[in-house]
Amino acid sequence: MATFDVDGVSLYYEDTGPGSTGETIVFSHGLLWGTELFAAQIAALRARYRCIAWDHRGQGQSGSDHRDCIGMELVWLDAVRLIEGLVRGPVHFCGLSMGGFAAMRMASRRPDLVRSLMLLETSADPEPAENLRGYRMLTRITKLLGPRIVKNKVAPIMLGKTLLGDPARRAQRATFVDLMSRRRDIWRATNGVIDRAGVYHELGRITAPTLVVVGDEDVATPRPKAERLVGAIAGAKLVVIPRAGHSSAVEEPAAVTAALEAFLAGLAASAAT
Repeated sequence: MATFDVDGVSLYYEDTGPGSTGETIVFSHGLLWGTELFAAQIAALRARYRCIAWDHRGQGQSGSDHRDCIGMELVWLDAVRLIEGLVRGPVHFCGLSMGGFAAMRMASRRPDLVRSLMLLETSADPEPAENLRGYRMLTRITKLLGPRIVKNKVAPIMLGKTLLGDPARRAQRATFVDLMSRRRDIWRATNGVIDRAGVYHELGRITAPTLVVVGDEDVATPRPKAERLVGAIAGAKLVVIPRAGHSSAVEEPAAVTAALEAFLAGLAASAAT
């Protein structure tokens, strides 16, 4: 198992190798997930790109953290250390939800490390005030009783109505919910997402080519949030994924992979002219 130590916390990561282009894509997952969120995309892209995915501290297979709140400022700095340690050059940065929070900070503050930006199901704004009370209650329950007791409340936030309502995908849905319920200490990372600061005012500094992807069933960061990103990042392009909620990379993996491949191919074509 490959790990990268950051200030005493062991971050689990997967590194598929160099690929054929000499370029690297890093994959930064959303809250409750881990590297498995991008398994389909990595499988499709690893022959051409070196693909690195890691579990954020206190999530997936990475080490625990003693803080009551694993904030976004810490998460994005972990990403800096990881990229500088493993790649030492600019990368294509793909982040979903919480991973997108880190990606936007990276592209704005360390443009030398970002070749391009792929933002999935994410927002540059703080958590909407109307969500805070309910999310804080779920976090308190998780802290006291563990995550499995609230998993039926979490599923409609994290997954779209198509997957949730499809009897043929019942087993797949159960697998996803189990993955999102595996860490009893997940409340620490959840606090970081709930209490995050907005970075909308930083988006004007992003110069990397940017793709914004949103599922048309995403209730956590719906399409207007994605359109707001596109309006603030120069040259950003929007792709809407049908029948997908807040975890589009696993809900509609082929469509998400196609969107990423088309975006990357466009960059390569532009570089060749």
